[in-house]
Amino acid sequence: MSANIPVALVTGGSAGIGASICQHLLDDGYHVLNLSRRKSESQSDRITDVEVDLSDVEATKNAIAGLAEKYEILSLVHNAGVIRPDLIEDVKIEDVEYVTRLHLYTSILLTQGVLEAMKAKQFGRIVLISSRAMLGLATRTGYSATKAAQIGLVRTWAMELGQHGITVNAVAPGPIVTDMFTEVVPEDSDKALEIAQSIPVRRLGKPDDVSRAVMFLLSPDNGFVTGQCIFVCGGASLGSLAL
Repeated sequence: MSANIPVALVTGGSAGIGASICQHLLDDGYHVLNLSRRKSESQSDRITDVEVDLSDVEATKNAIAGLAEKYEILSLVHNAGVIRPDLIEDVKIEDVEYVTRLHLYTSILLTQGVLEAMKAKQFGRIVLISSRAMLGLATRTGYSATKAAQIGLVRTWAMELGQHGITVNAVAPGPIVTDMFTEVVPEDSDKALEIAQSIPVRRLGKPDDVSRAVMFLLSPDNGFVTGQCIFVCGGASLGSLAL
């Protein structure tokens, strides 16, 4: 691999928003490292799949350590996530622990794994994919809590790492039509139409809507944007949203 090809690490890049982010990066000339539970369907020779359960702390540590030895990773997008929906009466602590490992622990472990290269280069871009649900959403106790907590990570790390030329930001999508969304709300259902009509732009989002915001934050030209959360939600963050 040419030293001139930038390397980006993306989690959950095999489907939905993650697959779209990977494709945008490939189109922009990146070599993409996809950390996911299954391989990407991309046919590009510039994507490297690493199959790993990111809720497993030791497996995640080993995966990022191995990649950091081989690649100079200067762009990181932690996109992988799960919902585990339940009303508060039925919330299971083991589900909250699972999403905490996936959303928070993995954010920390991956960032720790890429910092040496970023600091040496005095350049880095870190983007966490949060969610509009961070503002509150019924049945999302563990999901909304951990997605909100990611914003705390972003703001803290932006303060710590800005001096090294590293920006840290978040993108908060929702509602976006992906497999994860349609598992809860079928795409052509009356409920999906109702949600779309409740959003100011009167449509549901697409993965590419999110990817374009991510690419903005990853751009070397946008080094004066850090510690921020960009909502890509069609205006759903401006009021209440019921799924």
